[in-house]
Amino acid sequence: MTNEKSRRRPAGNKQPALPKLRKQAMSEPKPTSSDVFEIDRIRRLVELMKEHDLSEVDLRESRQRIRICRGPKESPRTAYAPPPAAAAPPASASASSAAKAIEPANITLIKSPMVGTFYGRPNPKAEPYVKVGDRVDTATTICIIEAMKVFNEIPAEVRGTIVAILCEDGEAVEFDKPLFKVDTSG
Repeated sequence: MTNEKSRRRPAGNKQPALPKLRKQAMSEPKPTSSDVFEIDRIRRLVELMKEHDLSEVDLRESRQRIRICRGPKESPRTAYAPPPAAAAPPASASASSAAKAIEPANITLIKSPMVGTFYGRPNPKAEPYVKVGDRVDTATTICIIEAMKVFNEIPAEVRGTIVAILCEDGEAVEFDKPLFKVDTSG
């Protein structure tokens, strides 16, 4: 009878006694039979990537990690979204763009070296840096482009005569947008 009493639970505890599980520390490896770096497991991951057209798999198990990437390696630079595609231009616009492509060899485009706001004069009351017909040298300042509250003077970088000014004061410009046409023949 004493043996039977020792097996009984106290009257207040209705839950069966469970064996206590020891929590595993983060630094301890899990007791598993498979290792993240087993060659067969890696081969199977590569097969699954091909089968499901995945470009990257990143697995972590305990303190082990494996990352598999396939395809071309992307550039780490942040890419800006391309500007939205414009609707099809009218026939007259496509004819004028064809005319621009057939310009004489002595006409050079000066393009924007950065994204910002174009200004053709140092301040609103001042004379413009250049006008159509003005001669410019490689060091001649032809405009200012404001980017992030910094006013950047843009030099001509070519010698010649200004044939056309392609931007208005205060106009937003993108990288490589044509700003001026310069005749370099004379």
